[in-house]
Amino acid sequence: MARNITPREKDYPQWYIDVITAAELADYAPVRGCMVIKPLGYAIWEAIHRDLDGRFKELGHTNAYFPLFIPESFLSKEAEHVEGFAPECAVVTHGGGEKLEEPLVIRPTSETIIGHMYAQWIHSWRDLPVLINQWANVVRWEKRTRLFLRTSEFLWQEGHTAHETAEEAREETLRILECYRAFAEDVLAVPVLVGEKTEAERFPGAAHTWCIEGLMQDGKALQMGTSHDLGQNFAKAFEIRFEGRNQQLDHAWTTSWGVSTRLIGALIMAHSDDDGLVLPPRIAPTLAAVVPIFKTDEEKELVLGTIRKLMVGLLGEEEVAASENRIGNDQVQKCFYNRLTEQYVIVDKRETARPGDKFYHWEQRGVPLRIEVGPRDCASGKLVVKNRLDRSKDVIDAADFTRANLDARLDAFQKALFDRGLERRAENTHEIGDYKAFCKFFKKKRGFVRCFFNPSKEAEATVKSHTRATVRLVLNANSDREGTCVFTGEPSRTEVIFGIAY
Repeated sequence: MARNITPREKDYPQWYIDVITAAELADYAPVRGCMVIKPLGYAIWEAIHRDLDGRFKELGHTNAYFPLFIPESFLSKEAEHVEGFAPECAVVTHGGGEKLEEPLVIRPTSETIIGHMYAQWIHSWRDLPVLINQWANVVRWEKRTRLFLRTSEFLWQEGHTAHETAEEAREETLRILECYRAFAEDVLAVPVLVGEKTEAERFPGAAHTWCIEGLMQDGKALQMGTSHDLGQNFAKAFEIRFEGRNQQLDHAWTTSWGVSTRLIGALIMAHSDDDGLVLPPRIAPTLAAVVPIFKTDEEKELVLGTIRKLMVGLLGEEEVAASENRIGNDQVQKCFYNRLTEQYVIVDKRETARPGDKFYHWEQRGVPLRIEVGPRDCASGKLVVKNRLDRSKDVIDAADFTRANLDARLDAFQKALFDRGLERRAENTHEIGDYKAFCKFFKKKRGFVRCFFNPSKEAEATVKSHTRATVRLVLNANSDREGTCVFTGEPSRTEVIFGIAY
């Protein structure tokens, strides 16, 4: 059992915080509900940023930046939007020692300020589409906070696009949804369900909202990304109008979509264990940690010399020499395994920590592979490879310490993580058709419940009051199967997923 980490079965919320603390991902800020993202946590965010940014650009989007401060009057222009966000807004009333003529809202999201600017930029159908994304921070004054999952300030990306037709806007919304799904499953190794939100759960001011939902180890649902078809609601509120091909004025069709640092919380809760953080190789800043084992100066020279030869064989003399010049005060040598993704193989040369302490250190930080090299290994031409996920140890020939060997191990690790998530979701997804059984399930258990349901704000509010469960997404609004609504008993062709969410 890892030191200072509460077992999941004993106290899951405390386990989550303990994993973050042990891995040094984040810390509490002096402002309530805010967090400091520490270097490892930020490196993971940079990896998320780097991958998604490339995907967005491949789809034709460009990055821009819009102001943090939004005139308060902007929010009132779209009624549903202001109603949805008003309780979470932080408002600035004074600046430079004087009361402001108009209070400024610190952005909870940017549809309003971007809508205002698009109205200045878009005049003709030739100006469309506008495909812009921004990486930024937002503020939502949350009452109950938890590191990464729900904080008063967080980092995210928010895409905002404007289109000539409703069909193009819908296509964009679903294209981004698929982008999020592929990233969550292929990179984060988190299986997700994809579907539309009900009217009660959709984004304030949107015509339609789609989402990806993951199931965490404790059986709770986590919304990991959303993509909104805004229709012409914001275009009408902010007068985003253009001259069409028919020389008539029309309002643009707009979308918005985003994911946030909540994805780091998803990684922790989907994959980690009682020994600490577990990271998928495709997002892990450090892919492998090489730990030298020696007692005497003679053994040290032998072991470090052997490790250097291994690293040169793996990465080349130029990279290893450059990494030796980058060794900082922590005596950890970082060798680029992949410069494009900024992922490393590290050599832990610290002499202030024993090998056992180093093992714990890298386990708690989620490094997929650990390489152990001692005097006996040097003599036999062997080394030990430890797998963080299944804790297996393989003794391999030093000659097999190659990129092809490591790549194969990392690919197998990634696949095993995803397959484990699929198995967990299957085991914790239940079809329930009776409302008493439905309520009984959520009273005692957690997980996804698949059922027929006729969505309405009133019905969903009643179900939530009875069970705390909400419709996470609509799987199929026109199912080939016909059933009965779990709540009313009336005929239904709408299949949904219920769950208790973070």
